[in-house]
Amino acid sequence: MSDYEFDVDTAVHAAGEGRYRAQIHERWNVGAVANGGYVMSIGMRALGQALATADPLTVTAHFLRPTLPGALAIETEVVKRGRRFATGVARLLQGGREVVRLLGTYGDLEQHSGHSRVTARPPVVPHDAGIISRPDAPAVAERYEHRFDAASLSWLRGQRSDLAEVRGAVRFRDRRPPDVLSLAAIADCFPPPAFAWLEPTWLPTLELTLHVRGRPRGDWLSSVFRTRFLFGGLLEEDGEIWDETGCLVALSRQLAVAPP
Repeated sequence: MSDYEFDVDTAVHAAGEGRYRAQIHERWNVGAVANGGYVMSIGMRALGQALATADPLTVTAHFLRPTLPGALAIETEVVKRGRRFATGVARLLQGGREVVRLLGTYGDLEQHSGHSRVTARPPVVPHDAGIISRPDAPAVAERYEHRFDAASLSWLRGQRSDLAEVRGAVRFRDRRPPDVLSLAAIADCFPPPAFAWLEPTWLPTLELTLHVRGRPRGDWLSSVFRTRFLFGGLLEEDGEIWDETGCLVALSRQLAVAPP
């Protein structure tokens, strides 16, 4: 295990028969609650160990209760092992109550072959964009360095926009190289694009899905996140994550609750 913050704070320890234990650290908090992408990464680490397969291909996390700093128990179940794919479930518990449930299919990204076609491009982030840090940002924001396209942060200047989209680049503040396990945390570390419509506040995530398409290369990941629909107090957020070589490494979608 390395000394990078993310590796230390997502470490899991085997507790026998598909069970693991971990510790939720408050430096990944949004207010008093742990960031969902960070918690999801812990579950993904445990599930990958249970399946003995390195690469998550698709993982969906349902957030049942807030996850708080402190001890975390993880129970895993192998649903199926195939020649190319392995599928399993992870249940994350605090105080005997389930807080998050993951369903994931894992495989080997290096063994994938077949047709490929990409009709999108990485978001353009100005090279001279300064690294933005806000004094009122949540603790989890201090784990990263962000460069933003300032035009996508008009809400910081008190301006509203019909286009709810955030474009930027991110890397770990301690220069940890991104990998497939960290992509869930990356997918949940940007300001919600819905702040173009709503006053900035906590938007609890009900569900977060990650599709991994490649192993990231380089330090910076260019990303774009969009919200197009808000119905009955529920909004979706779609994300693209690209590495420094211009490769699409992950897609994400989450469903969140907007305040009344």
